[in-house]
Amino acid sequence: LTSARRPGNLALVHPPPVSTSVIRIRTGTSFIGGRAQFVEVVAVMKIKAISRVEEDYTRECKADMLKVHRNLDPALRPLHRAKEYKRALNAVKLDKTFAKPFLGALEGHTDGITSLAKSPTHLSVVLSGAADGEIRLWDMTSSRSLRILYGHAGAVRGLSVTYDGRRCISCGDDGTIRLWPMPRAALSEMFSSGGSVIPREHPKLVCDTKFGGALRDVDCHWGKETFATAGAAVEIWSEGRTEPAAQFSWGVDTVLSVRFNPVEPDVFASCGSDRSIALYDVRTQTPIRKLVMQNKSTKLSWNPMEAFNFTVANEDTNLYSFDMRKLTVATCIHKDFVSAVLDVDYSPTGREFVAGSYDRTVRIFDYNGGHSRDVYHLKRMQRVFCTRFSMDGTYVISGSDDMNVRVWKAEAGSQLGTLLPREKRAKQYRNALQERFKHMPEIKKIARHQHVPKAIHQAQKIRRTMEGAVRKKKANRVEHGAANAAVEEYMPARKERIVAEVE
Repeated sequence: LTSARRPGNLALVHPPPVSTSVIRIRTGTSFIGGRAQFVEVVAVMKIKAISRVEEDYTRECKADMLKVHRNLDPALRPLHRAKEYKRALNAVKLDKTFAKPFLGALEGHTDGITSLAKSPTHLSVVLSGAADGEIRLWDMTSSRSLRILYGHAGAVRGLSVTYDGRRCISCGDDGTIRLWPMPRAALSEMFSSGGSVIPREHPKLVCDTKFGGALRDVDCHWGKETFATAGAAVEIWSEGRTEPAAQFSWGVDTVLSVRFNPVEPDVFASCGSDRSIALYDVRTQTPIRKLVMQNKSTKLSWNPMEAFNFTVANEDTNLYSFDMRKLTVATCIHKDFVSAVLDVDYSPTGREFVAGSYDRTVRIFDYNGGHSRDVYHLKRMQRVFCTRFSMDGTYVISGSDDMNVRVWKAEAGSQLGTLLPREKRAKQYRNALQERFKHMPEIKKIARHQHVPKAIHQAQKIRRTMEGAVRKKKANRVEHGAANAAVEEYMPARKERIVAEVE
């Protein structure tokens, strides 16, 4: 640790052989009378040096045992972060490798599926309506059709089950509203070997809309024997009467969708063909607020855990989430589809929702996520007209134009069935590791990867090119435009698609 004593060089004195050492540093040069003189400056500091006695670590003969250093404190594990990172990486790889979201198809319809409904009181009951007017009651556990509800002369556009699960209401292109008692199937029907004729049911009550024309949607109140239909206007009906109790119309030709708020059930929202989203109050029988967008919204769904928030499916390939207290700006824009979004439905937890599109895919989004968490597709699956979450949030149901009702996992890599306590703990540990290291580049890249059909991949590339051209055009306008051109061109994306708000 020594060096030559020359001007400008360091000279280190040998430290004493103890753990705490003192080092003196001498350096310095000065010019006196034109001659270079060496000036010695001494600085003292303490350092800690590693000192070992060689005799304690050297074996005298081969029979002696080597001294092994062990860390007896379990809280101080060497390389624990590296090990857990590797485990998280393996976990996310295995989730992607063994992900099999498709569970099965409910076959039996002879035309495209146009509407779906789930029972709020029975997890295994699903209703599907087809374009030929046929409604089928399915048991998901046995994948069997238990009943056929026969009566509509045109496509069934809306299906809804009452809050107590005893009745279902349907509407369609024939302009009629039909009330059906929910049949109870025997165990012998659910677990029979097949071959028997499926019983047919007829409606208990038939009503005609007073405005004429086709009906596009129906939804039941979450606490009363009341339901709303969407057609030329929004009509409120009581289950035992053939005349509407109230009518709502706010300058729109056709109302496409209507949904009651599950948290505040006397408030409902509707989507219209004039690109509007309107809010109504049943108690005062007056409209509350109306929002006009650049493109038409097809369906609407309320968040079941947040009274003010809802999400609409739009024809511009995006979904928009809004807070009904402030409709001038969207709370989130959900992207990834390449064609019009046709349906949306929230999970009972309110943390995610499922949407189906004209581009033949089903996507699952987090309620505040800008991009989809999972995408489901099959080679033979056609345009997806309707989607639903099961009442326990475990399954996703989709109806498409190829006459099939398909059942998917809500978590593509989840293991269904009864798990042992050890398996539950291992699953929780893997999920915790993935959550902890989700920001790491390699894990994030694997988790975000989605395999899509070639046609959708090409459409996504074209959309990115078009969006880049729009951004470049805006930049040129700002560069060569007026002083306030940036304010006009660079409007926030959450406000860009909103035209006006009417009260």
